[in-house]
Amino acid sequence: MVAARAGVSAATVSLVTNGKTAGRVSTENIAKVEQAVAELGYVVDGLGSSLAKGRSNIVILVAPDVSNPFFANVIAGVRQEIGKDFALLLSVTDAGRTPEPADVRRLLALRPAGLLIDAPSARFLAELRATEPTVLLDAAGIASDSPSVNFDIAGGARLLAAHLAEQGHRNVAYLDSTTGTETFRVRREAFAAEAGRLSLGVEEMGATTIDVGTAATEFAGAWPELSARGITAVVCATDTQAYGVLQEARVAGVEIPGSLAVTGFDDLPYSETSNPGLTTVHLPAREMGRLAGRRLLDLMDGGAGLSAGNGGGGESGGALMLESSLVVRGSTLAGP
Repeated sequence: MVAARAGVSAATVSLVTNGKTAGRVSTENIAKVEQAVAELGYVVDGLGSSLAKGRSNIVILVAPDVSNPFFANVIAGVRQEIGKDFALLLSVTDAGRTPEPADVRRLLALRPAGLLIDAPSARFLAELRATEPTVLLDAAGIASDSPSVNFDIAGGARLLAAHLAEQGHRNVAYLDSTTGTETFRVRREAFAAEAGRLSLGVEEMGATTIDVGTAATEFAGAWPELSARGITAVVCATDTQAYGVLQEARVAGVEIPGSLAVTGFDDLPYSETSNPGLTTVHLPAREMGRLAGRRLLDLMDGGAGLSAGNGGGGESGGALMLESSLVVRGSTLAGP
């Protein structure tokens, strides 16, 4: 029907609708086909195409908690690389819950062209047994044959501990995430190890979902006892949780940073404009998504997934490491 409306062959329609016109279809015929497609409301039969090619034009991103604003930047980076040729499908789970292999296997029936898996555990990868081209994100410490793009999480955590020690803190509390992925274990253990080396005491404050309200509630319940024990800083596993602590501290009349310093991890956009600005560890999320998307494209084209370009990090085998950095703001550093 489209070919008849446009006055061209069915093969020409196929080339246009599949984006394969370069050097093969004239500008005039492309315009005719696109007009006919619009007039008829034609939609390419993706299922038929995937059966013929053995794969669809879908890439699945598996993430532990896409409600976390951090992933907006990761997704933007991925789409920057793959958006022209592939649709990005998110594997979503409840907030604070790590995806299960069964959640993802149901989506594999769509015959995705590739997988991007963020913050996986070794158990998850072993049980998933995916055969599709796969790139891991934020998977430092995970042994896998798949290429990965990682943050220097441990380095950022050490910088944070050193900053608090330099500011004269001696006893701090750590608010963890309930997500339970490897990235949170790495940042918690690296912070504790560096704090110990610097004679900085660390108390566990508990763990919450990555949510402002639950973090605020946790802090409200813990603060009287923490204050009595001489805690002068709260280190949060994410910026989102730190916002909750800042919010509840204001309600309780706790002066930030005079009576209590607060830190986060991720450097979300609001962290620069919060009151006070939040000291945090910057992780280049968009760059991670972009490089992961590029590596996946390379894999899907039959490469080894190593074409990372100028990523600004160190590379070892199939693993690319992106540098983290400390951003010091008013939540830990009083003005002059």
